[in-house]
Amino acid sequence: MLLMAIVLGGLFAGGLYLMLARSITRVLLGLVLIGHATNLLIFTAGGLVRGRPPLVPAGQTEPAAGYADPLPQALILTAIVISFALTAFTAVLVRGTYQAAGTEDSDDLRSTDT
Repeated sequence: MLLMAIVLGGLFAGGLYLMLARSITRVLLGLVLIGHATNLLIFTAGGLVRGRPPLVPAGQTEPAAGYADPLPQALILTAIVISFALTAFTAVLVRGTYQAAGTEDSDDLRSTDT
């Protein structure tokens, strides 16, 4: 658990650092890192159980104790689809902004406002 906390902290810190950069491409990469960190956070909060699927044995009404909870895995699957759509949309916006303004520096983009 300590290792996962360190990894999560590193991913969130790296994503936040990239989102504070001047380049909008780095902002996109920071958004991706924060999305991955959030998925790992949900997975870790659900409990790390190894090798125990949530299968119900014949003749019982619930799985054996100590099984892996399938709900966090379903939430992560949904979050992956949403973060992919958000990343694709943001990448299209970044590309369109670069083609229109000719730069990806956020300070230079401020001078294009009228």
